Amino acid sequence: MRLQIHNPATDALLGELESDTPTSILAKFDQARIAQREWAARPFPERKQIIARFKTLVMAQANKLAKTLTSEVGKPIAQSRNEIAGLLGRIDFFLAETEALLGTKTVHTEDALSEQISHGPLGVVANISAWNYPYFVGGNVFVPALLTGNAVLYKPSELSSLTGLEIQRLLHEAGVPEHAFKAVIGDGHVGSALLDLPVDGVFFTGSHGTGVKIARKAAERLIKVQLELGGKDPVYVADDADVETAAPGIADGAFYNAGQSCCSVERIYVHAAIWEPFLKLFAETVRGFRLGDPTDPQTYIGPLARRSAQVDFLAAQVADAQEKGAQVLVGGKRADHAGHYFEPTVLINVSHDMSVMKDESFGPIIGLMKVQNDEEAQALMNDTAYGLTAAVYSKSEERARKLLSSLDVGSAYWNCCDRVSPRLPWSGHRNSGIGCTLSTYGIEAFLAPKAWHLRR
Repeated sequence: MRLQIHNPATDALLGELESDTPTSILAKFDQARIAQREWAARPFPERKQIIARFKTLVMAQANKLAKTLTSEVGKPIAQSRNEIAGLLGRIDFFLAETEALLGTKTVHTEDALSEQISHGPLGVVANISAWNYPYFVGGNVFVPALLTGNAVLYKPSELSSLTGLEIQRLLHEAGVPEHAFKAVIGDGHVGSALLDLPVDGVFFTGSHGTGVKIARKAAERLIKVQLELGGKDPVYVADDADVETAAPGIADGAFYNAGQSCCSVERIYVHAAIWEPFLKLFAETVRGFRLGDPTDPQTYIGPLARRSAQVDFLAAQVADAQEKGAQVLVGGKRADHAGHYFEPTVLINVSHDMSVMKDESFGPIIGLMKVQNDEEAQALMNDTAYGLTAAVYSKSEERARKLLSSLDVGSAYWNCCDRVSPRLPWSGHRNSGIGCTLSTYGIEAFLAPKAWHLRR
């Protein structure tokens, strides 16, 4: 079976790839099992040098890599370059922090007894990655996995397979053994076949529905599973917020990458005292976002990577909201443009019985609600099955901390949003996932501790 790759901006066929089969996946797994032992046996400084060389290759070929990413997922070229540049800092973090977590630690001594903890790699891990940020979400897994001595079977999304193959090429050129990192190409059926093999862990980024299926399958063998899922991320703009800063910042958090980010702002609650000035500046900012050819450096809103299905979903959310009393302030429909575009859309007079305020949109659409006080905002922000991020804009850190502490989320933002740092754990609560990437926790995820009881 052949996988066709189309450009979502033009529908042009970019190429065809041969999909993996259960037989070819099994062969890659068997080779990875052997390669993992050899890779883990190498001294850490050697593995570190190879990953540092990978970083150098990414830097040298950044423009080419960005063009490939833009062509297959429709991300505006400036944002593709930003993603690749952002990967470099994450690699630096992993290079700097991994070695300290690998050594054996003596945690207690008493008379002739010594207690120690050592750490070894999990083994062969499956990395089922996402199309919206393949360098970010993929690199969060395969970089620390390789540094800690694991082999990786990397399944890129079928929508970003060309980028996945570029990542494989660069890792091999850097010196990662051919079978210690291997791309597995195909759609969801291929991902399912990968999980039929005795991998030692599965690391997935994607939708809640697929995450549940993966967790069930992993549970049958009790292997490590980590799920980075979606969100319905809220922002509250308090009455003492700096509107001039908050409005454009939150608009960027909602519409960057056409809203196709798990941590995109998806719900906004604005205190009644500043509703009018905030709404005016927010709408002006969104109207100024340039929609068009993603290869143009001035373009801010590109096409939707999932093409027609996601366009239809967003149109259905708008229709549902309008039927229930919402008003379209900006946009509201498929863009009058060749390709799979949806207008950046702002809805007001929304409520929590509307899909746009409950279900993950993953597109350039946002609903805004007026609230009377912090207590109302808190209740509405918590009214969700997700728990990824939440933000509060206020001049008072104490006020923001109090609100954010009451929310069941993995990341809390004060006067910022849609932000990720390699130094901080990236995790979700409830339907937003389990486990975490980034920070030292995201390195330890690929290590298996062993307890040593030593009596002399």
